[in-house]
Amino acid sequence: MSKEGDFSEASYILGIMSIIFSFFQPIAAFITGIVGFIHSKKQKTALSEKAKKLNIIGIVLSIIFFAVTAALTAWFTVKGINNLPLR
Repeated sequence: MSKEGDFSEASYILGIMSIIFSFFQPIAAFITGIVGFIHSKKQKTALSEKAKKLNIIGIVLSIIFFAVTAALTAWFTVKGINNLPLR
C-alpha cells in the first residue's frame, strides 16, 4: 500500500495512458504525459523512474503524431483545394 502523497503509481498509469492516447488523441496524450512527468519528478522510487521514462516516451510520441497529423491535414487540404472543379 502506498503512503499518502506517493504519486509514483499514478504517474506510471499516466505514462501508459499517454503512450496509448498518442496514437488516437495526441493532445490528450501530451497533457497526460506532462501531468505524469511532473508527478514522477516528485518521487525518488524505482517505479517513479520507470514512470518518468514512460511519460517521456508518451510526450515524444504525441508530438510526432500531432506533427504528422497536422502535415497530412494541410497536404490533403491543399490537394483538395487545387482539385476543385471550375465553373
